[in-house]
Amino acid sequence: MKNTVSKTIVMGLLLGGMAFSQVNAPASECSNSGPATNTEGFSDRNPRYHLQSGDTFDVNFEFAPEFNQTTTVQPDGFITMRDIGDLHVSGQTVPELTKTLCAAYGKIMVWPSIAVVLKDFEKPYFVAGGQVTRPGKYTMRGDTTLAEAIAMAGGFTEKSKHSQVLLFRRISDQWTEAKLFDIKKMLNAKNLGEDPLLHPGDMFVVPQNRISKIARFLPNSGVTTYVNPTQF
Repeated sequence: MKNTVSKTIVMGLLLGGMAFSQVNAPASECSNSGPATNTEGFSDRNPRYHLQSGDTFDVNFEFAPEFNQTTTVQPDGFITMRDIGDLHVSGQTVPELTKTLCAAYGKIMVWPSIAVVLKDFEKPYFVAGGQVTRPGKYTMRGDTTLAEAIAMAGGFTEKSKHSQVLLFRRISDQWTEAKLFDIKKMLNAKNLGEDPLLHPGDMFVVPQNRISKIARFLPNSGVTTYVNPTQF
């Protein structure tokens, strides 16, 4: 009986200690930001912004405000953080950057809780080329589909082949994905369900002549072959 009571008391203390530690442990962005996911591809309708050189952001520490700081991504993709040094962050999303900072500062502090706030960054844009009234670079204000982007660029010219609109999307540092869209058929059928949502940085080209064949994936250096104004 004595041993049973002792075991009960010990178990109660252990469980109580576990509960106490769980309640009093400060929340950390490192533990709840989740794993990084690959969101590349034309099917993704909610892409996250990826950091690039020149972007500026605030780094705020909930429990250590003396570490709060503002930093800028350098041309080589690195940032310099107080008491940590240089970290390469170019290409990361804000959740990925938060995990990177938490992992780095976790080496010198317990349970770092960090919030990242973008201040100055490349505004989302798309590029319109070929046989549209006003070719150029356009700022994206909210969700923009390919048909909407064509309208923003002034619509098709009389020479356009709008049954074969070419959409380029960069999927890595080396490769760009290319797809053809029959905007003419889509609009005539009044079916906008196949109208793709643009990603920041997308470029579309409306040709003058028929494009007989194009590889789905192209090296980034080869994209200029399809956007030469003399060909369209």
